[in-house]
Amino acid sequence: MGKDKLRRFAAVKSFDNFFEPVIKEPFPMKGKWRSTYFKNNNPIVLELGCGKGEYSVGLAKHYSDRNFIGVDIKGARMFIGAEEALNNNMQNVAFLRTRIDFITDYFEEGEIDEIWLTFSDPQPKKPRKRLSSPLFIDRYRKILKSGGIVHMKTDSDLLFEYTEEQIQSEKYECLELTWDLYGELPENIDPTTREIFHIKTHYEKLFTAKGATIKYCKFKIH
Repeated sequence: MGKDKLRRFAAVKSFDNFFEPVIKEPFPMKGKWRSTYFKNNNPIVLELGCGKGEYSVGLAKHYSDRNFIGVDIKGARMFIGAEEALNNNMQNVAFLRTRIDFITDYFEEGEIDEIWLTFSDPQPKKPRKRLSSPLFIDRYRKILKSGGIVHMKTDSDLLFEYTEEQIQSEKYECLELTWDLYGELPENIDPTTREIFHIKTHYEKLFTAKGATIKYCKFKIH
């Protein structure tokens, strides 16, 4: 790890909006994110694999009546979003450093309203490790409220095709699905929605610069 990454990783640990639970120890925020941290009863949205937190922060700017939590294992990356949120005095966004494998340790049943999967690793050789696999969906099901929504935004044909197959085979309720998000956005779409879809992560900017087509889907698991 380079010196700058070490500096950022050390710095983010001191941020009020950054949490780093100790594995296998009770997490005091579980079931109490609204009452203890956000201090409101607004919906909670997770961004899993948030990287630098661009989507978590971007969504929080648009939706002041919702709470957002970016989750990733790379603390030095999350420093970027966490610092921006602090500098802008954003009270509706937080960051959690953990592996997504342990996500049920940090949220109570039904505590989460929506999940965003933004440019997840397609895991070409490990289908079970894909964030839309039955293994992970079962974890989401435990923390999502009834009728909770999962969003996916990706450049990967492999991951998106796999996710579409999962939606069909597992009979999830597909609300939206497009293989060309920006090419198919209707002209009369709500301006706020258009702005949200145009929030771009570091990786999305790299992918689109190389001509990648961005895919998007939204579905409910029951």
